[in-house]
Amino acid sequence: MTALPLEGLVAILSREPDIDPVATVRGAEVVPTARALRPDVTLLLAPLFPADGEIGDWIAVAAKAHEAVPGCQYAILASAWRCHDLQRASAAGVRGFLISDAPPGRLTSAVRVLAAGQQVVDSRLSLTTRSPLTAREADVLRMAAQGATTAEIAAEACLSAGTVRNYLSNTIAKTGARNRQGAVRIATESGWL
Repeated sequence: MTALPLEGLVAILSREPDIDPVATVRGAEVVPTARALRPDVTLLLAPLFPADGEIGDWIAVAAKAHEAVPGCQYAILASAWRCHDLQRASAAGVRGFLISDAPPGRLTSAVRVLAAGQQVVDSRLSLTTRSPLTAREADVLRMAAQGATTAEIAAEACLSAGTVRNYLSNTIAKTGARNRQGAVRIATESGWL
């Protein structure tokens, strides 16, 4: 299934007798529109293929909107979620965490659940909350977080420097980070270290 474009989402919601889409806006228009219209639910459709930071941008928008209109229930639809994105979004007041390729019935159901004041988490996201790191990868990354060099980690863990580099490369790939520092930050924010 492919992700639903904005116009398709609006068309699906418009067909529901108890759901009345009141506005379709983009980016910077979200907060002033939410403030003016005071909707019960606001769906934020993140880019289909988010690059680093793009979900974060929508989390920032949701935080500003929640501050402006705290009575509204906010949901983000994204093609990919990382555990730290879920945690940051929750702290920003987001109550709905959806995958953008969810079937139309799931989306309309989510709007109803949100309007009732309840949280919605796509069932596929529950798998992403566990650490993807092995115990050894977490140990190596923990040492790196404390500032240890590759040679120091190798000596402490009784590994070769090449093996340490492999473990660090794995942690970077598994966290979706760009470098060792990013992997440390993501793993720490996600509660994996």
